[in-house]
Amino acid sequence: MNRKGILIAAGFLLPALSFSQKIDPAKPDMAPENFRLDSLPVSEINIPVQVALKPLYTLADKSVDTVFTSPGYPDNWVQDGCATRYKYVFRRSPLQFTGAGNSMTIGFTGYYKIVGSTRLCASGTVLSPWTPACKCGFSEPERRVTVSFTNSIAVTPDFKINLAVKRNEPKPLDKCEVCFWGQDITSQVIKGLTTELDASKKDMEKTYGAYNLKPRFQQVWDQLTKVYNLYGLGWLQINPQKLKINNLFIQKDSLNIFLGLTAKPVISFEKPAEKKALIPNMGAFSRQQGFSIFLDAVLNYDSLSHIMNMSVSGKEFDFKKGFIKKKFIVDSCRVYGGGFDKLVIKVNFSGTNNGVVYLTGRPVYDKDKRKIEVKDIDFDIKSKNVLLGSADWLFDKKITKEISQYAQFELGAYIDSAKTNINQQLNQELMKGIRSAGNIKDIRLIGIYPMQQQLVIRSNCSGDLSVKVDSVNFSL
Repeated sequence: MNRKGILIAAGFLLPALSFSQKIDPAKPDMAPENFRLDSLPVSEINIPVQVALKPLYTLADKSVDTVFTSPGYPDNWVQDGCATRYKYVFRRSPLQFTGAGNSMTIGFTGYYKIVGSTRLCASGTVLSPWTPACKCGFSEPERRVTVSFTNSIAVTPDFKINLAVKRNEPKPLDKCEVCFWGQDITSQVIKGLTTELDASKKDMEKTYGAYNLKPRFQQVWDQLTKVYNLYGLGWLQINPQKLKINNLFIQKDSLNIFLGLTAKPVISFEKPAEKKALIPNMGAFSRQQGFSIFLDAVLNYDSLSHIMNMSVSGKEFDFKKGFIKKKFIVDSCRVYGGGFDKLVIKVNFSGTNNGVVYLTGRPVYDKDKRKIEVKDIDFDIKSKNVLLGSADWLFDKKITKEISQYAQFELGAYIDSAKTNINQQLNQELMKGIRSAGNIKDIRLIGIYPMQQQLVIRSNCSGDLSVKVDSVNFSL
């Protein structure tokens, strides 16, 4: 439906409420209004985002060295006190990632070989030369050990990600026996490895332990507070209330993030002022799925009057009652609120007589027929001609019925077209490697409220929306 269709439909869409109050259409009393703009229910938009982790795993594996050696290997020795010295080579298998809940374990199998020698010392005094080098893992299978870290992720209300790193105990799979000790030195090797792993853990927590996402989310918030031109339909103001992360967990090779937004969107034909603000802390957790958007479309009566004049100005009606023939010509119309959820159409007319007639009606939306019908049309005639003021023949049942037929509006085609267009927008590739999938379940018109200065249309749209990230250019 184009702007004209929306405006005409808006002019006649009111709640199916019955009021017996008699109003003065020339000077309506708007005091009993039972509606406020801030009564718009909060819209809930919850979007599950699924990020494929395999590309990130591949990038992480490439960024971590696969071979580690003692300092200066193979020429230099590491001396442990006066009595021992050694040098080693340690290589790792590809990184293995497993996740569950908000925790991820990064593990690998380490393969090492070590060579060393010993000598006699007393109170730091050397008493003998170094023994011939003894080897473990050379000219024989390398010794193996499993290594892993467990990382737990938490998001705080001020948009910070906290990473808690736990170093798991290395598990030796093979013994390491060397000639210069003549005994199993596996525990000493593991002890040395543990020291290195603790240093790595400390470095990871220092580098990645806390990350402030607030600047990024502030950029999103700034976009949400902008006013958007709908090109022919008015201006959209989203009016965001809260952002939130409803859930975050890892399952198999996917990171699942459930993002949430609460807002009070409004459409108006006059461009409103933008309201920039700092993003508030995250809102409370919500288990609601999909989205349920309540939208107020604010239409000014001047626009409604202009569209109606384009349709009916100059229209003539010829009718007679008995031997009396009359001509009724519509000169101009003006639409405004009449109070008690009534809409008033002021009609300046000419023809057989000149004057003003005020029409008041109770529009009713039939959701089964998806049609708007105006019921219980009433009128009040104002004219300098005293006799005309009592001319009830001017709007007898026949004329009233004809006006009612003019005031029927089919919305089925518009709703179906809107669903089709929205579904096309929900199902597309947002950028390379990122796709959205969604479906509109229902679009419902839930009420229109004739305010003093504007007509407010309220609707509700519900459905599902998800985002899947298969690949993205990560940068470390």
